[in-house]
Amino acid sequence: MVFQFWALFAILTACVVVCDRKFNMLRDLSKASPRPYSWSRVQLAWWSVIIITAFTSIIIQTGHAPNLHHSTLVLLGISAGTTAVARVIDLGDQQNALIFRHQDIKTTNFFLDILSDQNGVSIQRFQAVLFNTIFGIWFISSVLGNLGDPGFCMSDFVKGDPNLANCLLHSTDFLIPIVSDNNLILLGLSSATYAALKITENRGTASEALTEKVVDEALNTPAQG
Repeated sequence: MVFQFWALFAILTACVVVCDRKFNMLRDLSKASPRPYSWSRVQLAWWSVIIITAFTSIIIQTGHAPNLHHSTLVLLGISAGTTAVARVIDLGDQQNALIFRHQDIKTTNFFLDILSDQNGVSIQRFQAVLFNTIFGIWFISSVLGNLGDPGFCMSDFVKGDPNLANCLLHSTDFLIPIVSDNNLILLGLSSATYAALKITENRGTASEALTEKVVDEALNTPAQG
């Protein structure tokens, strides 16, 4: 089962890479070529690949499609919401002629792209990337552990937990781990901080962009007389 899981994971990841190469699926809205990578799009792709791989692996092993727990849907919702908000912010910045967008600088490095704002690597992006990477690894590890352990219900839930009885009756639905409310709040706050500070990422460069524009026009204007 481990081989099947990682084979599916590799296939889906390859599909994402191909779509990115052909259609810039993971890239920012940008005038640069090549475009820099977008953290919000990478985050959505990361969780989509993980959850689809887990869902498909369970179907292959058990022959039944699991009912996704609401925590899994919230997890996807956080990523989708972050991507939507980021796109709205980018469109707003593009329409402001006084703003020089750091996204219009061509890509140099995948990790620097997703970690950096106009001032370089930022703490809010670093935090978001770190949290999502750690929870993604835990999610994968939990799914693989549950798929390889027929008695996972007894080890995942303590006696008296209402989820234990449901797990014993409908074990397929619990092969994908339940993300606790506190952990969802943590991921939600991390994404909200990223989105809130993204609004101001390019705002501080408005006066600089205007000055550069005036200087460029002055230098390119032919002398009179």
